Amino acid sequence: MKKTLTTLLAAATVAAALAGSASTASAQRGLVPGLLGGFVAGAIIGGAIASRPAQGYVVYPSYGAPLQGPSCYWTRQPVYDPYGNIVGWRGRPVQVCQ
Repeated sequence: MKKTLTTLLAAATVAAALAGSASTASAQRGLVPGLLGGFVAGAIIGGAIASRPAQGYVVYPSYGAPLQGPSCYWTRQPVYDPYGNIVGWRGRPVQVCQ
């Protein structure tokens, strides 16, 4: 969803920039069809990009295993970027009980 919104925002920004820079001589009959074509092309390309399956996603059979207690949960080790943000996960899921 985030990629789709980003793509549509980029298409709208480009369309607004083009609409603002059009002069009266160049905007006789091509502005509206050009804008509509740009929006349609952006929606098609954005939809194609957003509909691709996530790469590297693996379903482990242990996800279906029962937990040992009410305060237990499944987790994996997070991967952090240099700024401390979580950018992914690594390893197989393990059961953690508190």
